[in-house]
Amino acid sequence: MKAQKIIYWVITGLLAAGMIMSAFMYLTKSPEMLGAFQTLGFPVYFLLILGSAKLLGAIALVAPVGNRIKEWAYAGFMFTFIGATSTHLFTHTPWISPVVFLVLLTTSYVLWIKVRTASDISHQPAGRVHTA
Repeated sequence: MKAQKIIYWVITGLLAAGMIMSAFMYLTKSPEMLGAFQTLGFPVYFLLILGSAKLLGAIALVAPVGNRIKEWAYAGFMFTFIGATSTHLFTHTPWISPVVFLVLLTTSYVLWIKVRTASDISHQPAGRVHTA
């Protein structure tokens, strides 16, 4: 259990760090991102929308927030990475990065469920033993 928890936090930390770096590049409208978005045909204002969502999602993954907020962050990143992978495949641009983040996200989510379930079980009060 302890090893799973450590692996969960390492993977989730890598995922969040990657999304924070990506959000920074989007929000500062780095020349690389502007060029990529122009190549893909996306409007520039999309950088602000995606950058803000990535920043908020990364914070939600590592902050002590409710399970529903974490679920929404995981779902949002899942849609983002699947959409990014599809877009890159259809436009014949490099697609490895969104697939790597999709694998990290899936692994983080599965481990989050396992760690959360184990934690919920260990924090339940012991039941009464009923004898006849």
